[in-house]
Amino acid sequence: MNETKPLKAAGKLSRRTFMIGLPVVLAACQTSQPGGPVASGGGMGGAPVIDQGFATMYGPITDEPFPIAAIDLTKINPRFYRQVVNLPSEINAEPGTIVVDPYNHFLYLVFENGTALRYGVGVGRQGFAWSGDATIQAKQQWPKWHPPKEMMARDPEAAKWPDGMPGGPGNPLGARALYLYQGKVDTLYRIHGTTQPWSIGKSLSSGCIRMMNQDIIDLYSRTPIGTRVKVLGNSTPDPVAVYDSKGGARPDPEPASTAGYVPIPPDSVHG
Repeated sequence: MNETKPLKAAGKLSRRTFMIGLPVVLAACQTSQPGGPVASGGGMGGAPVIDQGFATMYGPITDEPFPIAAIDLTKINPRFYRQVVNLPSEINAEPGTIVVDPYNHFLYLVFENGTALRYGVGVGRQGFAWSGDATIQAKQQWPKWHPPKEMMARDPEAAKWPDGMPGGPGNPLGARALYLYQGKVDTLYRIHGTTQPWSIGKSLSSGCIRMMNQDIIDLYSRTPIGTRVKVLGNSTPDPVAVYDSKGGARPDPEPASTAGYVPIPPDSVHG
């Protein structure tokens, strides 16, 4: 596996650096700053009116190898929409660091000046939760999924993939995966997309940190190899749970992506 040192850009995210990144801002982030995730009042039948900026941010993506459907934001708590926030005072992390708060189901990409880009996440259920410090040492687009052996034994659909399920719209890892290591040791935990956006804000997964596909694509574009990751808490996973699930955590045997860091100004992201 190829490894690269953390890019200096990840350590100091300045306003000037953000402005340099403007030409490559994702289209979904180029809308004007909304007043809030959900507009006041109701739509047809009393349904909430979603701010158009967020509707665009989580709209369909058609320029990927596989189409990505729009997220039904009426089924997602607005607090879990991607947005720029003030970093909580109890979180101490340098700009460029990813901080996961599993208890509140948030992932922060830390900016300077006390701000961060916050995403909603789904996290591991009891027995699978993990906390600690790590670095991202591999990245995959449309990653392969390796079902755990015990899952293949009880699930005929999983049994179809003894050599791994290729990336695609039905793959549980979604559109992107970031692989967490401690030194050269694979933690077996990942930050990845999901085919179940309704699970965001819940503790249901086998230890990994899941995000809506639109969000993991955004985070992937901002995250160089070597990015530091801090998962808050004092959770130690059940060894049996980790052993049973590690078959689903193996990365594709391909070189790690070394795509450059693409900073995006916080003013262009809803907050």
